[in-house]
Amino acid sequence: MRGRDEQLLRALYDEHATALWSFVVPLVGGDRVQAQDVVQETMLRAWRHPEVLGQVRGPVRSWLFTVARRIVIDDWRRHRVAADVPLEAAPEAAEADRTDAVLDTWVVGDALSRLSAEHRAVLEQCYFQGRTTAAAAAALGIPEGTVKSRAHYALRALRLSLQEMGVTA
Repeated sequence: MRGRDEQLLRALYDEHATALWSFVVPLVGGDRVQAQDVVQETMLRAWRHPEVLGQVRGPVRSWLFTVARRIVIDDWRRHRVAADVPLEAAPEAAEADRTDAVLDTWVVGDALSRLSAEHRAVLEQCYFQGRTTAAAAAALGIPEGTVKSRAHYALRALRLSLQEMGVTA
């Protein structure tokens, strides 16, 4: 009886292994080694259930495909559970919500776009680049007094633009 089972298993492997392997490869994300392991495990389970080996072609193949699919799912579940982080190991503080900061940046950027190019250039040099009045004057090629007056009027225009947009501070 044992020799007959081995012959049936060998015939089963020869007839179904290629199709089974082709079915399993996409299920395991293209990992050929894992696919081969799944095919071998499926064949081992078929050998452990000799009542399946005596069936005709159709039911045997569908049984093999079902077993292989279940092996892949079980393996996925096993790895997913192992990758889960226990609640006790979760970080204490939640990450800060940056939505308000992003919206503020967007609103200020829109208000800045409404200013003249000269006013934007002075604000960029003095406030965004952090340069002194003298350094901003040198970078823009204008006198220091002009930088001071443009910065003053640029800030007034920016405040007015923000108020028109409905922003209150």
